[in-house]
Amino acid sequence: MRFKNITVAGSGVLGSQIAYQTAFKGFEVSVYDINDDALNTAKERILKLKENYKADLNATDEDVDSAFERMSFNSDLSKAVEKADLVIEAIPEVVNIKTDFYEKLGKVAPEKTIFATNSSTLLPSQFAEATGRPEKFLALHFANEIWKNNTAEVMKHPGTDESVFTDVIEFAKAIGMVALPLHKEQPGYILNSLLVPFLDAAQTLLAREIADVETIDKTWMIGTGAPLGPFAILDVVGITTAYNIVAAKAQATGNPEAQKVADLMKREYIDQGKLGRATGEGFYKYPNPSFAQPDFLKG
Repeated sequence: MRFKNITVAGSGVLGSQIAYQTAFKGFEVSVYDINDDALNTAKERILKLKENYKADLNATDEDVDSAFERMSFNSDLSKAVEKADLVIEAIPEVVNIKTDFYEKLGKVAPEKTIFATNSSTLLPSQFAEATGRPEKFLALHFANEIWKNNTAEVMKHPGTDESVFTDVIEFAKAIGMVALPLHKEQPGYILNSLLVPFLDAAQTLLAREIADVETIDKTWMIGTGAPLGPFAILDVVGITTAYNIVAAKAQATGNPEAQKVADLMKREYIDQGKLGRATGEGFYKYPNPSFAQPDFLKG
């Protein structure tokens, strides 16, 4: 594997995690976002990750500090990618935003650079032509809390070069992931093919006013023994990401129920600044959410 310099484009919750995990495993990482405010927020988010790595991975102060020192931050795309062997895109789940980004990226990235999308639900073939290098493009999808939930789904599209596919699989292993090759395109990959319908069902129950957030989560946790219910999971994923997915579904299908869910998410959560665990409140309030209390599962 020939990768040394990695650029992560998009410094949100998962983008920050991808960048820090990659730096933690010894790679030089450039983090790109559209402005310095976004990058400053990312730096704060990443500094908080240090404590997770010490608690969950027994990392030392030297380990976590060295990882941060291998990171740089830039709001100029051409500078952010000037040395990149691989660019991992983790920007919003909106087709036109991604298309526009890839058109710009293809013009400024070195010829050698491979592009990978971390899209949760969109297919690489939707953006392959926009990249200007479809043979060097594929999907590399991570789960949230990447340092613990270390899956990396590597999915090619029909035009991906086989050597690129192999190199990205090896890269995923090099940053501590369990690499999961997908040989054909599948909306939602493996993880989200299972997870998204589950979360959709929970959001639909809420939008229909069948039950409240805590009751729905409690039902799932008691009935299956799962440590988190669907709304606690949505808080980890981030409510903006969940909203973008359901809003895109509503627009594409005209499904009134999906639109009802999207409207609820925007009105009651996004417009109120309740964006999930990363902001301190989503469906639950953090750092002490009710689902983590000892009596939550009691009658």
